[in-house]
This record gives sequence, C-alpha cells and structure tokens, in this order.
Amino acid sequence: MSEAGGGRGCGSSVPQRAPWSLVAATAAFCLVSATSVWTAGAAPMSREERQKLGNQVLEMFDHAYGNYMEHAYPADELMPLTCRGRVRGQEPSRGDVDDALGKFSLTLIDSLDTLVVLNKTKEFEDAVRKVLRDVNLDNDVVVSVFETNIRVLGGLLGGHSLAIMLKEKGEYMQWYNDELLQMAKQLGYKLLPAFNTTSGLPYPRINLKFGIRKPEARTGTETDTCTACAGTLILEFAALSRFTGATIFEEYARKALDFLWEKRQRSSNLVGVTINIHTGDWVRKDSGVGAGIDSYYEYLLKAYVLLGDDSFLERFNTHYDAIMRYISQPPLLLDVHIHKPMLNARTWMDALLAFFPGLQVLKGDIRPAIETHEMLYQVIKKHNFLPEAFTTDFRVHWAQHPLRPEFAESTYFLYKATGDPYYLEVGKTLIENLNKYARVPCGFAAMKDVRTGSHEDRMDSFFLAEMFKYLYLLFADKEDIIFDIEDYIFTTEAHLLPLWLSTTNQSISKKNTTSEYTELDDSNFDWTCPNTQILFPNDPLYAQSIREPLKNVVDKSCPRGIIRVREESFRSGAKPPLRARDFMATNPEHLEILKKMGAASSIDAEDGLRFMQEMIELSSQQQKEQQLPPRAVQIVSHPFFGRVVLTAGPAQFGLDLSKHKETRGFVASSKPYNGCSELTNPEAVMGKIALIQRGQCMFAEKARNIQNAGAIGGIVIDDNEGSSSDTAPLFQMAGDGKDTDDIKIPMLFLFSKEGSIILDAIREYEEVEVLLSDKAKDRAAILKGKMIPSYIINSNPEMENEEQPSSENDSQSAEQITSSSQEVDLVDQGSPEESSLNSQPESLSPADTDNAASVSPSEQISNPMENHETTSLDGECTDLDNQLQEQSETEEDSNPNVSWGKKVQPIDSILADWNEDIEAFEMMEKDEL
Repeated sequence: MSEAGGGRGCGSSVPQRAPWSLVAATAAFCLVSATSVWTAGAAPMSREERQKLGNQVLEMFDHAYGNYMEHAYPADELMPLTCRGRVRGQEPSRGDVDDALGKFSLTLIDSLDTLVVLNKTKEFEDAVRKVLRDVNLDNDVVVSVFETNIRVLGGLLGGHSLAIMLKEKGEYMQWYNDELLQMAKQLGYKLLPAFNTTSGLPYPRINLKFGIRKPEARTGTETDTCTACAGTLILEFAALSRFTGATIFEEYARKALDFLWEKRQRSSNLVGVTINIHTGDWVRKDSGVGAGIDSYYEYLLKAYVLLGDDSFLERFNTHYDAIMRYISQPPLLLDVHIHKPMLNARTWMDALLAFFPGLQVLKGDIRPAIETHEMLYQVIKKHNFLPEAFTTDFRVHWAQHPLRPEFAESTYFLYKATGDPYYLEVGKTLIENLNKYARVPCGFAAMKDVRTGSHEDRMDSFFLAEMFKYLYLLFADKEDIIFDIEDYIFTTEAHLLPLWLSTTNQSISKKNTTSEYTELDDSNFDWTCPNTQILFPNDPLYAQSIREPLKNVVDKSCPRGIIRVREESFRSGAKPPLRARDFMATNPEHLEILKKMGAASSIDAEDGLRFMQEMIELSSQQQKEQQLPPRAVQIVSHPFFGRVVLTAGPAQFGLDLSKHKETRGFVASSKPYNGCSELTNPEAVMGKIALIQRGQCMFAEKARNIQNAGAIGGIVIDDNEGSSSDTAPLFQMAGDGKDTDDIKIPMLFLFSKEGSIILDAIREYEEVEVLLSDKAKDRAAILKGKMIPSYIINSNPEMENEEQPSSENDSQSAEQITSSSQEVDLVDQGSPEESSLNSQPESLSPADTDNAASVSPSEQISNPMENHETTSLDGECTDLDNQLQEQSETEEDSNPNVSWGKKVQPIDSILADWNEDIEAFEMMEKDEL
C-alpha cells in the first residue's frame, strides 16, 4: 500500500464537489508535503548519515536483485538458502501462496520501477529488454487474479510509466515503443474472463492459457473470494484503460467496487473478509483492516486521488468512520463482527495491518497513525521483525515473517508527514535488522520463526518491489531521485502510476451511487488541504508526546484478553458477565447462566459469544503450555558466519537449551548413520555434534549411543525425503517411556530439507561448525575475535563474492501460515505427519480415560485455535489470572507412537445455539494470511 509524498499547489482550499482536475486530485497529497515541518524531539540526522544509509539500501538491493538474476532468473522467485529459482510445478506445492507464481519471471517484473527509483537506469533498460525477450504470459498455469494484478499487471504498468518518462528525458529508452504497455494489455484481457459472474466480482483464480470453467482450466468452481481480492483492481485496471483507451478494464473494476459497496453491512458500514461471488452473501463476517480487507480501503482512497471521482472518497470516509468507531482501539486495531461491531472477533492482529498508519497519513488522521505505528515498532524491537500475527497482549501468535514491507511503508509516510527524524532512526533499525538477521549469501531469507531467528527458503518478489523503494525514499533527498516522485501514486505493490492519468481518456461515466445507500455526514469529509499547524498545533514535540506513553507498551503488558465489556451494565447495577476464567462446572449458578446465553436476549447472546471465545483461548493456551518451542541450528563456519538459521524440533529429554548455554561444535556423521547401535567411529564424533538419521530405533536410544561415543550433542535428520519445517508441523522428539535423566547432551530434529543444507555444506567445505540454541545468536557475539568480513557482523555490508552451496534436494520452504502445532514421537520411525497434534484420536484408550477423569471445563470444548503457537513476547509476565488446572497426561510405555493431543468432549446441550459463531471462529483461525 502507499502513496507518493508531497503535493503541488497546497494553498487555498478546494470548494466542495468541484470538478476534479489534476490539480484538485493532487490536493489529496498536500498532507505529506508537510515534510520537515519540525525536527525537534529527536536529534536531526546529518545529510552524510542519510546518504550513507541510502547507499546501504542500494547495496542491499544489489545483493538481492543480483542473486535473483544470477541464481534464479527466469524463475519467478529466488530460494536464497539453496541458491536456486522457484519454478511452479518443480517444487512441492505451498498451497495458495504459489498462486502468485505464473512462470512469468515475477521478481523481474515486480522490480522494474524499483530500478528507476534507485537510479539504476541502465539496469532498468536491460531488465525491460529481458522482459520483452523472455517473458511468456500464455502459460498453462492457474494464478491468483489479485496477485497477478498487483504484481504483474502493476509491474508492467509501473515499468511503462517510467519508461516513457525516461524516453522523454532523452537519454535512456529511446528505442521504447510502448512494448510493456502492450504486454499489460494482453495480460488484462487474459484476466477479464474472471469477471464472468452475475455479481461482477471476479473469480479468485484464472488459468492464463485457458481462462475459466473449461476442463483444461482446472479452475472456475470457486464460490468465495476475499474483499481485498475483488476490491484491489481499480488502480491497475483504470490505468490500463486510461493508457490504452480500452474502457472495458476500468468498467469491470468499477462494477466490482460498486457491488462490494452495496453489500456492506448497512448498520455498521463495515465489510466482511470473504464474500460469495455469485450471491453476494458474506461468508466470513469478521471485519478489520488487515489480511483479506486491507487494500480494499486503500484503493477507495487512491482511486479518488488518481481518477478524481469524489464518490470513492465518500465511500472511503464512510468506511473510515466505521473503522475508527468500532475497530480502532488505540493503539490496537482489532477485528469485529460486522453485525455486532461492539464485539471483538479475535484477540490477535496480523502483520498486514501495518500499512494502515500510512493510509491514515494520506487521510490526514495523524494521531492514531503515530499511535499504531509506535505500538508496532515496540513489537519489532522485541523480536527484530513483526510476527505474522500477535495477540492483544503482544504475544507471538504466528511466528513467521516473510520480509513484509508494510511497516517500512508507514514509516516513510509518517516521516513525510512530520519531518520527525525519529522515523529515520526507525528506518535505520529496519536496515540493521535485515542485514543482521535476514541476509544470507544468496540474498535475503524470510524468517521462519522470529523467536528463534530461523530462516525460510523464500524471498518474495514484493521484497524487491516495495521494501527497498520505501527505505531508499526515506533517506533520499529530492535531488537523489531522477524524477519527481510527487507526480505519481503508489499502488498497493508500490508500483508507480502517473497522476496525469486523471485527465486522460475519461470515458467512464461517474455516477455517484454513494448517497443512494446512506445519508452521509458532511462533517466527516475534509475537502481541503490539511493545515500543518492544525496537525501539530504550536507544539514541535507533538508526535513525540503521542509516542511517549507507548514506549513500554510491550514490555509492561502481561497476558490479558482485551475484550470489550458492557459498561452500561455495570452502571445500572447488573452483575458483570460470566468470564471463562471464573467458570466452575460444579457451580449451579454458572450452569444456569450458560443455559441462558444465546437464548434470552441479544445481550445474553453477546455474553455467550464472548464466553465461548474466552473458553477457546483458555483451552488453546493450556495445550500450548505443554508444548516445547522450536529450537535453532545456526551454521557459524565459513562462508555462513551465522547467517543461515534452521528451524529445529526440540526433544523432551537431554539438555534443555532454554535453560543452559548453547552448544557449539563441528558436526560429524555417525556410523552407523541411524545411530541405533554402538558407534563404530567414536573418534570421529568425539567432542563434536553427531548427525544421525531418523528411523529403526527410539530417539533416546540414538542419544545414548552418540553420548557414549563422546558426542557433545546430536542432530536427528528426517529420513522422509522432501520433508521440510515449512510444510510440516514442528516435530518434537519424546523419550522412550523410561527414565531419560541419563541423557545429558542436547538433541534436535531437522526435517530432510534443512538437514540437506548441512550435509551439502559438509560435502563442499568438509568442516562445518554449528550452534545449537533456543534462538539464533547475534553474529557479533558468535564471531568475536575472528577475522571475517565486516559486513557479516555489522549493518554496513559490502558486496559478497561467496556463494552458498546449492542443495539437490527438491524440497523447499513454504509460506503457508499453517499450524505451528507440534507433533511428538516416542519411536523414531514413520513420517512426522502420522502423529500430528492437528488430528484428534477417535476414541480414548483406558489409560487416557483415567487421566481424563478430572478434565477441566476448558478441556471439554473442542479447540479450533490449537494449531497456532502463542508465546509471550515478554517472559517476565505471568499468564492469565486463575488459570484452569492443567490436565495430567502419562505416556503409555507399550505404545511406540503417542499423540499428545487433548481428548475433548463438547457440551452439545449448552452450545447448541452457538454453532454458527463457533464455526465462524474456526474459519477465522484456520484462514491463512
């Protein structure tokens, strides 16, 4: 998401409902022209330091882009851990995330206008020639309409916009004759069949070669799409119409937006996350500003800026008023139910909402933008990156971080709006963290787990399209950019579209349909350029005063469900609603309250839904307390130097790495490799970390054999070829049902793909040193006193010449934000999937029945949230008050494979009236970002 900073002609106000010419449209940019309004509150950053940081960004881009071109092109994306390209169909499927890949050199197209912004015009010209020569848009592959629009169509249009700009300047691109535009038009026509629905909402996927519904297309049977998927088309499609004169694209995109607006929930003015493309019924009725909805709001405001149609602004303002009324709980932004907007739908937030402060800057609402941005920054300072999802008490909910750019984007726009050098320091922190924790020899690797620092073998195209753009613009002066950035608007993928399109090929009738649906409050609309003295009223420390109370919001927060409670009930003397943590199954009064919930009144129903949500979360938390968190295997020898971190499964025996110092040593393969008998090469593993293959005996037996041979630790590598921590639940090794206190060394488990990275390194470099720990260690501490390149331990990298060894293993990382649940095996045999906590046994064994005799109420409720890891950001805080008593569990010695999942039994008689709400919770929790 984003908007280019600054505007022209910010002087007098614009009369209401005046014709929107180019100048009037760009008035919406006036807010961010307030750059350098003040510089108090934080020490100013010198021009020299800003230039130095800008040069760092250039070098980082070269490292990412250069490795993509060397190791991956013409593949869609780079796999930075194995130094190869990701090609659809040649790697194990990652599910929906692979729908962005269409065998059309995605990263190259997504990076085109970034090259120009970074003043790499020669590289841009070469890249355009490669796109025209090599890219085929007629592949037999099913792709996401949304992703293909914002990344590929947007990338081609952004490249065309800057190509014609460079051609007009007379030095570069003199040969260019709208070839990128013609490719964009071809792609636009390929996407149009997706709109063949009665509602005008597009199908979520389309086959580039065969379209929709044909047997060869393998798509067209879907019924649902996300709001953002259908509502994030207008900028690219309208620009394509304005560039080419073919009005059909803009017409289709407008129709989709009109339908979404008509289907909004009329009493709350909110929209849901997913909608039926045929009937217009809301499938998921929760609403927020994050995943699934985010860019719909963004495109309403930006469509007004680019196209000059004031109905889009009116719609945006109507939605924005509802967002600030129901979803905004400063500094938090919490999802609610569209029909019950005072009731929170969940108690966690996803990382995609980090774009929203930037959108608020464009809107002109600075205070909540500063508050939310500061809260997000405190979470980042705790974990180096923003987790994919975190709870209202700032615990990690989903631990992945795929190098998303939304926070950098909001940082840039807040700096443009305030001129506060504090935001330059924030950007500096982002640069340092990327270089210190995500940089690997072949690019930048996504974080598999922000708690351990482990990596994922992916570098998404949006990292090059957006992250480097925003970071460079943050530190650049106007003269550092070869064109006027204020003449362009940013799409949600940060592609640049010229504002002069607002006056070009205007053949679309602008029917203001907004007032047909709702009576608007004119006070909600601001048609004038915001006055910076109003934004910062006579106080140069305005932004700092807003941030200051939030400085310790993460550290001082202890787990507590932030759920709205009916204040009017307390004021009237009524008893407060029953909370899950207070419930006792033996209390008749509590049981009577449960029976009333959902039946007596709307207030009782709301209490019932809240109680159900709290009970689910308590049950989820209780189960997670019995699981061990993931561990890290960090390769610290040349040429890795701690930059490659692998996600490892823990063991329920041996040295606990969370309580003891990490174990460091060189690795050596044991003989026999399965470690199931006395080692025949004890001299090879003495004082080293032994590598053992999974299978044929229990994990504890392997540990004893390598310990007796003198090993200081062990790594068990999965024998299931192709397995990966990114596509399978985290694996947890259990003991053998006997006393394992004799095992004193740490034991960790690696899936096949992660293990292959170590094995390939041994083949190439012979001696490989690793660090076994509870989380990745700082590189400076690891490499203290060693002669190594400076870019490894600080954030001022130089171009590297080393290449990471490639892996021949066909498995790869996956982005799917699936379960973080763990599985436990006693016997080292079979595939990890066989004992996953995701599945529940159909019946209880006699031993389990005994243990279940005193099951607490929270354990009697099926837990749809059990797949998501929730770990405290701050280990010093205690958990929920009055925790329900943990269920005791015992191992069954005779059973080689034990599932550690809870045995649950729903209270059907009490929950009968809540089925719809329970299903909604399950759908929300299983939905992938």
